[in-house]
Amino acid sequence: MAPAEYLEAKPGERILDLCAAPGGKSTQIGAALNGEGLLISNEIHPARAKILSENIERMGIRNAIVTNETPEHLSEIFVEYFDRILVDAPCSGEGMFRKNEDAMTEWSKENVMLCAERQDGILSHAASMLRPGGRLVYSTCTFAPEENEGSISRFLEKHPEFSIVAVEKWDGMSAGVPEWISRPADGIGHTIRLWPHRLKGEGHYLAVLKKAGELPDDYRGGCRSGEQTGLKEKDCKECMEFLDTYFKKKPTGILVKFGDQIYLAPEGAPSLKGLKVLRPGLHLGTVKKNRFEPSHALALASKASDVTYSTDLPSDGAEIRAYLNGQTINREGEKGWYLITTDGYSIGWGKLAGGIMKNHYPKGLRKNW
Repeated sequence: MAPAEYLEAKPGERILDLCAAPGGKSTQIGAALNGEGLLISNEIHPARAKILSENIERMGIRNAIVTNETPEHLSEIFVEYFDRILVDAPCSGEGMFRKNEDAMTEWSKENVMLCAERQDGILSHAASMLRPGGRLVYSTCTFAPEENEGSISRFLEKHPEFSIVAVEKWDGMSAGVPEWISRPADGIGHTIRLWPHRLKGEGHYLAVLKKAGELPDDYRGGCRSGEQTGLKEKDCKECMEFLDTYFKKKPTGILVKFGDQIYLAPEGAPSLKGLKVLRPGLHLGTVKKNRFEPSHALALASKASDVTYSTDLPSDGAEIRAYLNGQTINREGEKGWYLITTDGYSIGWGKLAGGIMKNHYPKGLRKNW
């Protein structure tokens, strides 16, 4: 997706995807980070935030935290904290008319103006969370100039510390149109429009902005609540024993406990105090009566080369169908937990004992063939 590509996230950076659901761009950013650094994926609507969290898990993103917050509240906590911010703003959805007829029936001029006003607020809060020298990418899925060239021009008028970055356009992309608004900002022609009749996809707009100032590469902005404090290993003995036994190298990060659930927050993660959090990091598993049971998320975030035991089920074989259906599999080998893969891709856990691989594929995902 173009907005995530133009964000140019690099391993080790702090990234905020401010309006992230359903998660396609967040997973793209997560892939670019390659497990290094921090990704906070936020969504203001609770139901959509849940879908976002599920998609982050499904794609095996290790270093993502999912929050359900307003941009205003986040900006009160994170002060010039992020290296890059993506604002895929809620909009009137004109670019979706061809794909979704409901978007046409919901359209009104009043809604366009309401969206433009909302975008002004979101951008302003995003500005305060970006470090000097950082990059902000703004995008919409609408044609309305009030929400595109207009939103960027109004933002730059209030935030002169930002400027538009002239980026190379891909084939089929067009320039922003300054003539469509009354007070276009300098460089508005360097923003980008995507038209559905000129490339594969729907209608979109994006702008790449840079915040003035340069800082050392090791600069770390402020989080008002400080950094995350983790558990000591002795306080999650069962989890540590599992990782020591079944992983060749323990995943690195900050151990966090929510009830009987153990999570691994990214190194240097901020304190989540005062935030509505759906996913404080990678879900490692659950402590159950002095034993540890690994999570499905941990399986999806791991590779066969990471673990002590694994077994691969060919994608065209009967065993993979049986596994996805929740059935046991006959196997010989050392007893214990196995990462189940298919053609090299991780899909879940199995526990071997007495020649029988007990199925730990989540019941809600099982298929009846």
